[in-house]
Amino acid sequence: MNVESLTQRQNPEEQNKSQEVFVQAEQAGMRLDKFLSTVRSEYSRSFIQKLIKEEQVLVNNQIQKSNYRMCEKDLVYVTIPPVEEIEILPENIPLDILYEDQDLLVINKPKGMVVHPSAGHFSGTLVNAVMYHCKDSLSGINGVVRPGIVHRIDMDTTGALIVCKNDNAHLKIAEQIKVHSVTRRYLGIVKGIVNQDSGTIEGLIGRHPTDRKKMSVQVSHGKPAITHYRVLQRFSRHTYMEFELETGRTHQIRVHMASMGHPLLGDTVYGNGKNPWHLQGQTLHAATIGFIHPATNTYLEVTAPLPDYFQALLEKEL
Repeated sequence: MNVESLTQRQNPEEQNKSQEVFVQAEQAGMRLDKFLSTVRSEYSRSFIQKLIKEEQVLVNNQIQKSNYRMCEKDLVYVTIPPVEEIEILPENIPLDILYEDQDLLVINKPKGMVVHPSAGHFSGTLVNAVMYHCKDSLSGINGVVRPGIVHRIDMDTTGALIVCKNDNAHLKIAEQIKVHSVTRRYLGIVKGIVNQDSGTIEGLIGRHPTDRKKMSVQVSHGKPAITHYRVLQRFSRHTYMEFELETGRTHQIRVHMASMGHPLLGDTVYGNGKNPWHLQGQTLHAATIGFIHPATNTYLEVTAPLPDYFQALLEKEL
């Protein structure tokens, strides 16, 4: 895959995509923007509001505002304009490489680094860095925005991340992730004292019903999520824990621990918003990742050392 520079282009057949939607009885009374963000959940509410403001949304062939209240059998017509081209360039960003061969590499991702380009993050991402490091050797299965990327961790989560150099490696690792056979152990510090030494959290995780930037266990439309946990050390006000993922839902550990009343230290999204140590997001580290190597068919396990800030917290009187 040539990664000298990559440009995201929308397929001409997908440009100016349109959709007609009839409002059902249970959707009556919803605001227009909220209604559309539920039926087109791949788009943010702010993007939907922008479409409405730009008159790309018609209700019964009439222009309406975001706060229009839906009526049963309303016909909503939405036009999605073509995506602007985005050039993605290699960048000489230092990488902490834990393991590398001709098929893949495992990177210790630092806090604050976004994995792949997205709105507001078109440079300085892990993709920009691996494009520079790997040159023409990256899998292209996930397209030009996510070359080599077979799984992700949150921007402020640190630790081990696999990058695939060819499509064969990508397909084999992706299949292991799909069947939940990849070993993924995380370390985290949560607020409060967790009394049970170990346990399992199970349930559905889906998009939060009112805040699309968040995930929630209080949903009926989510996907099954399983997190195993173990207490490593109890402090006066916090607990140091190990988590092992059986599934890999968005924000899974953060959501599950918050649902137990023990949000991760520094997590102002799922916590109470207080951050006394002025941390940059949640104290969560992807410590270990293990998988069957796509070429050798032998088990490979890679461990990422704790970042300095995390180690310093453990040495405090938490």
